[in-house]
This record gives sequence, C-alpha cells and structure tokens, in this order.
Amino acid sequence: MKTMHRVRPRRGTQRTPTPPASPRVDPVGMRRRTFMKSVMLGSSALALAACRQEPVPQTPPPPGVYIPSVNEGESLFGYLERTRGGFDPTLYKQLIGAANEYKEGDEAAHLAAADDTSRANARLLLSNTRIGELRAHPLFEDGLFTLIEQGVDSAAADTVKGWTMGELKRFLLDRSEAELKAIMPGLSSDIIGCIVKLMSNEELIAVGSKVFNPLPGSHIGSKGYLGARIQPNSPTDHPDDIRWQVFNGWAYAVGDVLLGTNPVSSEVASVRTVENTLRDVLETFGIADVMPHCVLSHIDIQAEVEQLESGSTALWFQSLGGTEGANQTFDVTLPKMLAHAARRTGKYGLYFETGQGADGTNGHGNGFDMVVHESRKYGFARVLKERVAQAQLGAGRPAAPWVHLNDVAGFIGPEVFRTREQLVRCCLEDIVMGKLHGLTLGLDVCSTLHMEVNLDDLDWCLEQIMPANPAYLMALPTKNDPMLSYLTTAFQDHVRLREQFGYKVDDRMWAFFQELGILDAEGRPTAHFGDPAWVYLQYQRRKEDTRTDEELLAEARTRMAEVRKRGVWLAEGHGVNTWDLNPELDRDIRYLYDDAKKSIHAELPATFASTLTGAISVATGSKNREDYILHPPTGEQLSDEALESLRVLREAQAGQYDVQFVISDGLNAYALTDEGHLLPYLERVRSELTAAGYRVAPQPIVVRSGRVRAGYHIGEVMYGALPEQESHRAILHIIGERPGSGHHAYSVYITAPKVSTWAREGEVDHDITRVVSGIADTALSPATAAVDTVRILQGLTSS
Repeated sequence: MKTMHRVRPRRGTQRTPTPPASPRVDPVGMRRRTFMKSVMLGSSALALAACRQEPVPQTPPPPGVYIPSVNEGESLFGYLERTRGGFDPTLYKQLIGAANEYKEGDEAAHLAAADDTSRANARLLLSNTRIGELRAHPLFEDGLFTLIEQGVDSAAADTVKGWTMGELKRFLLDRSEAELKAIMPGLSSDIIGCIVKLMSNEELIAVGSKVFNPLPGSHIGSKGYLGARIQPNSPTDHPDDIRWQVFNGWAYAVGDVLLGTNPVSSEVASVRTVENTLRDVLETFGIADVMPHCVLSHIDIQAEVEQLESGSTALWFQSLGGTEGANQTFDVTLPKMLAHAARRTGKYGLYFETGQGADGTNGHGNGFDMVVHESRKYGFARVLKERVAQAQLGAGRPAAPWVHLNDVAGFIGPEVFRTREQLVRCCLEDIVMGKLHGLTLGLDVCSTLHMEVNLDDLDWCLEQIMPANPAYLMALPTKNDPMLSYLTTAFQDHVRLREQFGYKVDDRMWAFFQELGILDAEGRPTAHFGDPAWVYLQYQRRKEDTRTDEELLAEARTRMAEVRKRGVWLAEGHGVNTWDLNPELDRDIRYLYDDAKKSIHAELPATFASTLTGAISVATGSKNREDYILHPPTGEQLSDEALESLRVLREAQAGQYDVQFVISDGLNAYALTDEGHLLPYLERVRSELTAAGYRVAPQPIVVRSGRVRAGYHIGEVMYGALPEQESHRAILHIIGERPGSGHHAYSVYITAPKVSTWAREGEVDHDITRVVSGIADTALSPATAAVDTVRILQGLTSS
C-alpha cells in the first residue's frame, strides 16, 4: 500500500490524536464557448462496549462512536467513570460529537455516532449532564477560548450552572423571549453549541422564531422581517458589473442590509475602487445612513483603504475561525481583531462570515466537532461586538454596535455535509446558536456545485428554514454567483419568501423602493418592478443628468449588454408570478448548472503534460475523481512516486531557479484544456517574469487531482533544503476553479516566502498566499492576469 505524505498543521497549533477511521461505504449539450458567445450576443470504530462493565459484543461494532447502552440518569462524566475509570478527554470529545445529527465532516474527524442508537445515547448522556460540569471540562483550550469565556456574564452563568442540559432545553422551549434574554449572557459558546444537539428541527425553529436581536435603529433582525445582503460580485471587479447588480436588486425591492462585494483582487487600489463604487450608489440615492457598503477583503486591507481615503469604507468585514490556529489561516490574531474593533467608533461596526466545517478542512479541528467550532466563532463575534460598543462609548457616542454575522452554510463542499437535509439542519443549528449569542445572524443558504443540492433543492431548503426567521439572506440576480461559482439566493427568491411567509423589508428601505417607483403606495409591484434600467434612470437623474428618458434608457440597455457580455447575469421581468425568474434566463442558469456538474468530474487527458515543454507529471493520494471530490485531504497529499520525482527534479535544478510553476486540475480540468486559456497565460507570465529578473524553472509540474495545499508541499520539497535561507522562492500554482459560471476559469495561487520558511514543514499556508482568480478568455484575460501575477509576486519578494 502506498504511503502518503500529509501536509502538517502550522507550527504551534495543537492536535488531539484520534484513532484511525474505518471507511464508511458511500452510495455511490452545448459547448461552453458557443454558449458564452450566444449570451454575449443576445473513522474510527470505538468499541466502547469492550470497556469496563459493558458486555463484549459477539460481532465487531459499527464504525464510528459506538455507545450501545447507558444507565438511567447517567451523565457524560458518569459514563466515563463507569467505562474508563475516570475522565478521558478524547472519548469526552467523541461523546459530545456523537450527539450531532450526522454530517460527513464529523465522520471525517472520527466524531460521528456509529448508529442511531449511539446518537440517541450520546444525547441522553449530554442531557443528563450539568452545565457547570461541562464548563469545568473545556473541549479545547487556547487564547480564543479564554477570550470567549471572559465575555460570559458571571452572574447569569451562576444562575444556570446547576441546571442539566435537559433542563436548559426545556427552559428555552417553554419560556418567553424576555426570560431567555435574561440568561443568554451567561451561556458560554460551548454550552450553546451543545444545546442545539439536543433539539429536533422543529424545536430549533421554535427557539429561532422566539429570539430576535435587531440591529440598532432598524428592523433588520426583528420578528417578521427578512432582509437581504446584495452580493454584486464580478469576475473582474468591474465597477459597472457591481453597480448594475445593485440596480438589479433594487428593481425587485430587494437589498436593505448591506451592499457587500466579494473582490477578485485584494490589492489596495482595486478594493478602494470597489468600495467607492458602492459608496457612490448609496450616496447618490441619499441612503448611506440607512445601509452600509463593504468589500469583503481582509480586514487589514479595508483598514488601509480607509487610511488612504477617509470615509471610503463603511462596515468592516472579516472571516472568523473557532480556534486561534484556524484564525491564523485567515491571517487573524486576537490582538489584531480587538484593535480593529476598538477603531469602530462610528455608526457601522463589523461584519463577520463563518461556516460549519471550515476549521476542520483547514487542519484545525483539534479533535472537537464542527457545531461547537461554529458556536465558538459566534462567541468571538459576541466579544468583538461588545468591544465596538465600548469604543463607541469611549468616543462619546451611544453604545449601538452595528455588528452582524453571516453564516455561509454549505460553501465548503461535500466533505462537510452533502445533502439538502443536512444543509437545513446546519442552518437551523446556526440560527439558534447565533441568536442565543445575542447576534443579528443572516444566512447564505448555499451549495457548491459538487454537493448533492441542486437549484430546486435550494427552494425546498429555504421553505424548511424560513420559519426560524433569520435576519437576512444573500441576494443575487440569479441563484448562480458569477464570480464564486456557487448556488445561493436570487432576488426573486426574496420576492417569493416575502409572499409565502409574510416577511417584511426594513421600513426605511421599503419607503425608498416606493420613492423609486418600484412599489406603489400600497406596496404592490408597479410597471417598473424588475426593470434595472428604470433604477439607472433614477440614478442618473439624481446626478443631475439632463438627457431625455429615452436617451438614458437606451444607454441603460447598452450598459446592461456589456455587463452580460462579461458573464454577469442580470434579471429582468419575471415569469407567470412576480417571484418567477424570466424563463429564458432560467434556462441559461440551468445550462450553467449542468455544465458545472460535467466540469467537476472532468479529468486531464493522459497526454496533457506532454503538451507543455519539459513538464513532469505527479499524482496525489486520490484514488479516483470521486475520492478527490468527496475527500479533499487526499488531494493535498503526494504519493511516494511523486515525492521521488520531485527530488530528482530538485537535484537537476540545483537551486538555480526562484519561480516554479505548478499546474493542477482542481475542480475544473476544462479550465486548463480550453483553447485560449492556459498557454497564453504561461507565455505572457514567463515573459513578464524574465523581464522582472526572476529565474523561472523550465519544467512545470503537473498535478493530477491536486488541491492548493499540494502546491505548498511541492514548495517544501523543492526549496526547503536549499542553502540560501534568506532568499525568496516562489510557487505559482495554477488550478482549475469551482465551476458554475460558464467561464471555466482558473486561479493562480502565489506563494513566495523565504527558504527558511519553506524548510519548516507545514508552515506555509493560505495566510501568506495571494491569488489572482477568474482567469479565462471570457473573464479576466490571461494576459492581464499574467501582469497582475508578477506585480503581486514582486510585492511578496521585496519584503
């Protein structure tokens, strides 16, 4: 059997050992260019029964955390004493993880229950355990845990510490919102993460629909309100793409929480341009004090943009992890975030994004389950919210922290959870955990294209989740994000959900939509409903444009055609109902979904490496494409044969090169094989690198079934033993992106630390890597991407 070399976690992180897992048996048109042109034109088996007083089973126990029976009234600690003779930290974490509803992410971490009986018994043990005992036995301790615990109100905590978890569940279900809010500050994140394990979906809905934490001075997050974050993403960060998607959302009376763009580039100049594009729209319509804008780059970049141009930013964003190690993946430290929070003295504070499973997939699971990980992220957010309030008071303002959190459920992929039922469960858990933390929590009810959740499944998921009344959802022209290439909530989904559940838009924005002429005085759609050109006309009028309506509407049509030509979908009109997508656009989006499913399973031709001069081909630990898709860590490992090939190449190169190309199929092999994609980039970037004085290795390394971290490991092998410890050496990793946009785009991950860093195995990670994404003949051009790559590389190697 082949041995695989794993990428280790970053130095300084802690990992609790878990036994090896027994594998679970899993049940097993039109050309892209033609379509794009047409658019342009028109786990371990834990045999616990063998311990102590449990009888030895006659047959092997099923794989997973196996709990065949418990005694009446037995708690977690009683069970550990009976079966292990005392406290066992590893089994303790496994018992708590086994109380979760089944998800693939827990199984991968060896924390999933072996069967329904084991799950029910884990819940019974947890239910019988007292809150004070759980808090006295933390699942994992680090600086973040200490910070979160410091944010727990001690007086409120004393009120509940003698309760069992079962008594806490009954209290949450039976008592009023006011009574719940009296104890919420005393609930630690781990307790909140554990209590949702004990609830059915219906019980989660009952609690979610009872507790509300609206943003200051608004109805966002109030009972009966459902807001929207317009997510105007562009494959090229083009200001018109962004601006027109905002007009598009407002044409459907959608968008009252945030204008929030995920940028392709995190360069300061580019982020500044996008910030000012969003700012201009809000200020032109006079509603900058009603809703903020945000570019979801790293928080340090946003701070730098604000320093360069005061007032250019509004709400500041950052992704959060559930441990210090996980946050390091985002280049985030506790002092850094506390310092940023202390600067937020104005109206708009902080915006966070999280998601179950992110910590584990980044190598920072630390032996405890992803529900508790997620809850700790909310605890981090709760602390930062309080710091913003303190900063406002210190600046002589009322404490009214505009802080909210978006749970991006489903974005990571099938390695975390795979089905629509699991997506619903995740969202309901997170709604309740967020609300019990006192947070305004929105949802990105989303699916990657390699999950078993399709366009129609998302509608079903929304119907199951909406009774719990999250504060807001994402909002795009269609369910398909044109840049991130994943499925989420469309503008017209909001129209449907408002009609179906009677939810309202924040009152101030509702009045704005009426002023725009999108809605009449009674709130009914007008003739301009679903017409972004009409919103553009109003925009130009507010800029004192005196051209005729006909001239401005004609210009609008031209601009919209240009936006669509760049692969950004705009919705116009509707189907039979106002909440139905235009039938022609619906067909286009379903084509993209079908194309994405083909792209994900596509493989590089056997002859691919031979088309690249001097290329060598290596393989990862993935057995096949299905294994690669469902078990991402296999694509981060290199086989013994690959390691040997790399060592031979390293000896041949003799340290004379400082840039090495790595080319991986990623999740879309077509991104590399489509005509006009890879070769133009390689030709231009080699030229630019040579002109800039870099020594480029002539032999590209082609990785079959490769993920981003495989590139980091290649860098360790190629550079880690070189004698020039202070010299920078770069890996430029070209990898097929998540499909779904129709572009068949790829990214270039640029990693260029010193040799001394490459020499420390596992030290190199995403936090020191920069990326140029969305590269395709129909998106960011290969030539432009090549110039951007070299500019970014120069910045990394000049330090």
